[in-house]
Amino acid sequence: MIVKIDHFSLLQSIPRKKNRDIILLNNMHLPFIGKDVWTLYELSWLNKNGLPQIAIAQIEINITSENIIESKSLKLYMNSFNQVQFDNEIHMIQVITLDLTKCVDGKVSIRLFNLNEIKNQKISDFWGHCIDDQNIEVTSYTYNPLFLLKSSKKIIHESLYSHLFKSNCPKTQQPDWASIQIIYSGTAIDHAGLLLYLISFRSYNGFHEECVEKIFNDIEKTCQPKKLTVYARYTRRGGIDINPWRTNTVFSPCLIRMARQ
Repeated sequence: MIVKIDHFSLLQSIPRKKNRDIILLNNMHLPFIGKDVWTLYELSWLNKNGLPQIAIAQIEINITSENIIESKSLKLYMNSFNQVQFDNEIHMIQVITLDLTKCVDGKVSIRLFNLNEIKNQKISDFWGHCIDDQNIEVTSYTYNPLFLLKSSKKIIHESLYSHLFKSNCPKTQQPDWASIQIIYSGTAIDHAGLLLYLISFRSYNGFHEECVEKIFNDIEKTCQPKKLTVYARYTRRGGIDINPWRTNTVFSPCLIRMARQ
């Protein structure tokens, strides 16, 4: 049976400005550029003959959009197309792009991949140095930017990453797991302090996009690097992974699939 649904009503928008005001970011003059890159693994619809179609979708939302999308609502929205018939793939993309653009009030782009395009995709990792294997004692799991320290006056360029990041969804209180990459040029950042700082998000309630902006803002204010990029790849939940990045320099994110994705 082919059903008719008010698809757009399933989407829930969340204003970016609310969180940016809390961390004292000027929403009109942001210190970074970036995008939120979503990967959708549970997309299906019917072609004009009623034959089910499947694909993996990549959605990019520019950070100048007024809103983000609550992830559970996007899952419900995408699954609402399971029994909807389209003349062709282009028509489906047009419908979804229009709805998402309206929801976020900003620029959205969508690309579909068939399974043959990604069947040989390798499991990858961030480039740089993993800071997880340090012999440190952890006694606090409450958000604390005071863990961030400069380790010396030496000016360096390095890529650091951790797989130990966890925050919690403000809507459901469910855990959000991520790998975080931090690339910077400037005074050397203390690795132990950086790891303690990232671990301190373990009890923090924040959406993926908000956490990345908070990390960028804290490092920029405390460590004052000349160039800074923060890139997060979150573990898939509900058939969706979200991968936000923020930078104040030239950066092209590696759109990889990590071990937990």
